[in-house]
Amino acid sequence: MTGFEVVNFGCRLNAHEAETIKALGEAEGLANTLVFNTCAVTAEAERQARQAIRKARRANPHARIVVTGCAAQIDPQAFAGLAEVDLVIGNAEKSAAETWRKLKLGLLDEASILVDDIMSVRETALHLIDGFGVRARAFVQIQNGCDHRCTFCIIPYGRGPSRSVAAGMVVEQIRRLVAGGVGEVVLTGVDITAWGDDLPGRPRLGDLVRRILKLVPTLERLRLSSIDSIEVDQNLLAAIAEEPRLMPHLHLSLQAGDDLILKRMKRRHRRADAIRLCEELRRRRPDIAFGADLIAGFPTESDKHFESGLSLIAECGLTFLHVFPYSARPGTPAARMPQLPAPVIKERAARLRAAGAQALQGFLAGEVGRRRSVLVESAGFGRTEHAVGVRLADGAVPPGRIIDSMITGRAGAELQA
Repeated sequence: MTGFEVVNFGCRLNAHEAETIKALGEAEGLANTLVFNTCAVTAEAERQARQAIRKARRANPHARIVVTGCAAQIDPQAFAGLAEVDLVIGNAEKSAAETWRKLKLGLLDEASILVDDIMSVRETALHLIDGFGVRARAFVQIQNGCDHRCTFCIIPYGRGPSRSVAAGMVVEQIRRLVAGGVGEVVLTGVDITAWGDDLPGRPRLGDLVRRILKLVPTLERLRLSSIDSIEVDQNLLAAIAEEPRLMPHLHLSLQAGDDLILKRMKRRHRRADAIRLCEELRRRRPDIAFGADLIAGFPTESDKHFESGLSLIAECGLTFLHVFPYSARPGTPAARMPQLPAPVIKERAARLRAAGAQALQGFLAGEVGRRRSVLVESAGFGRTEHAVGVRLADGAVPPGRIIDSMITGRAGAELQA
């Protein structure tokens, strides 16, 4: 390699920040540099990052290898100890233009670790709200960090405290994106339903959504990334019911379906809360679809506890599942709890995924024969209001257009129109 490349792992927010890193590095004219933006949500994510780093070094023996992201923030010494790594940079430092400028000037070559205390960070870097994505869609960061302490989660120690981007800056960014031809904006962050808690007057996510839709009338579609179900405010409920430009698809951070397991996870909702929210949203907007994060094999999870989680898929009407086999993260309370055997965790994850696949196929079957609004992302491909991929018979429609389409069939996890 000769240029500046970023290899990303993990969530949408990480992908967003990878775009920022790339822009900053290229602006400094950095060459022969490979940056790994790591994820710490599971042990497997860290293993994959280490494997990729070693492989990259073999393929690029003379390149500069920089490691950053949540895994690097949480355990910088582990990555600095890899013979293949030249520099470890923290989550706050990776977003600063000064970091990449110093690297260009050779001021960081002798320092193997540049990682500060993420818990001391109180602001979200403004340049991080620049949107990214395909030409038709952009992701806009409105928040970073997390103030909650779920017993299984290490991410707050990689991201720091919750901090919000001011509403006016979000609106201005979306205006620029729409003026540039973006048809859909997705609001993203670590815990977006915590948006506003640190701002004057403590506005809520619903207030921001209303403001965006009012002040950017040319925005055709607004979508939310993963939300914490217990933090859904009344203004957001009203917006979902009344605003057709707010897409009828929500991804809920549920994690489990049994009250005792939820308590041991230190979640703030209970099973009945999740069911009640889905019922209320479906009553207000009948065409809404739900996705959810679920963890399989949490410590102490019995067969009965697992069955409660499995049945939640039907009771909430969940369609799009992200299933995570439980992975003990050192330093978290759950890692000190009685662990389940790996084969049990694997089997339960498979059962959750199978139930999710069945629910998805049922949803897709119900879409056949309906007319849907499809945002064209590339030649012959787009997504419906529910974020379902659609193969279009007409491949000549340019990206960015939103077209009215008849759903004629399905193939795998996609629709045909």
